[in-house]
Amino acid sequence: MTHEASVPVTDRYATKMLEKALRLHTVSMSERPMAEFLADKCDDLGFGDIRIDDEVGNIVAIKGSGRPVTMLCGHMDTVPGKIRVRREGDRLYGRGASDAKAPLMAMLFGAAAATANGGTCVFVGAVDEEGNATGAKSLARNGVRGPDGRAIALDYAMFGEPSGIGKITVGYKGRLAISLRVDVGNSGHAGAPWLARNAIEESAGIARAIKSRLEALGEAGGRIKALTATVTEVRGGSSHNMMPQGCETTMDMRVPPGLSCKGVERELSSCVREESASRGVEAFYSILDETEPFEARADSVLVRALKIGTVECGEASPMPVLKTGTGDMNVVGNALGIPVVTWGPGDPHLAHMANEHVSISEYLRAIEILKSSLRQLKRLHDRGQGQC
Repeated sequence: MTHEASVPVTDRYATKMLEKALRLHTVSMSERPMAEFLADKCDDLGFGDIRIDDEVGNIVAIKGSGRPVTMLCGHMDTVPGKIRVRREGDRLYGRGASDAKAPLMAMLFGAAAATANGGTCVFVGAVDEEGNATGAKSLARNGVRGPDGRAIALDYAMFGEPSGIGKITVGYKGRLAISLRVDVGNSGHAGAPWLARNAIEESAGIARAIKSRLEALGEAGGRIKALTATVTEVRGGSSHNMMPQGCETTMDMRVPPGLSCKGVERELSSCVREESASRGVEAFYSILDETEPFEARADSVLVRALKIGTVECGEASPMPVLKTGTGDMNVVGNALGIPVVTWGPGDPHLAHMANEHVSISEYLRAIEILKSSLRQLKRLHDRGQGQC
């Protein structure tokens, strides 16, 4: 049950809490310290029904009451690598500053403003967005559960990622990640390379064939419509002077709206089979991740509320955009069929970078925009403009 907050959310407090969050090292599937930190903050901020689920480790907390019921979901994990947490003027540096602890903390403080009968905010800190979307897949599979164990009927959902406050992400590409394994059947001395095939070289050839064939499926007209196939990891060889018999290559394919992972996988299967036969090597693959592309309506009531809320806070009306990456919105948006958006402070181009940082002033403005947008969403929903 919602109760009174024990701490006022000042700019100084909100900034200090983001800095504390950045000091927690929370790579994918090691988010427990962040979940416990958020649970403690939710208690201070008057949230009720605070719990960390046993299945995957998502944290869920509820504030406010009545309809609409809006989920504000950010992810707690970051990519590997530490960045010294520090302030330099308006910039706050740290791993996850942009992607995506600033959006996550902005959502926490935005949801904290929910009041009785002013609509219900369901705050979620999800695990493993940078990995295989374990947290989002649990939400899609089980829904968000209340204290009685029953699924909460959501009206809207917002996901926290760095779009910058001037843009609203309404669509993402899908992702198909595979492990390609090649075995040439023999090995040999590097001084006599004519005596055996080289598994690394054969894998490179097959990967190039996959890239060429799959990327031809995309459309011309820019990066959003393009299908990309990228080699991200290669593991092969056992000695500096020995021809490798086996090689394992990881490939990451990003699938634009209009195509499906299932259709791409059919082409992939044919390509690997044909290349294996023509080269006379054993080649097969396994799927590591499969997330379908997703595009939400850019004219939904949720987008309208976010636009009005942003303007109400003195900023220009944000522009709906599609992105070339893949996010938790793909998984949950495809499953729930409700209006969704992805939005948050931060520069997406700084995600995963060695100098990752966020503008403190933008982070603080994002909190106020979320508060305003949630009020506007309540108004529009009550006027009968919801769920469109």
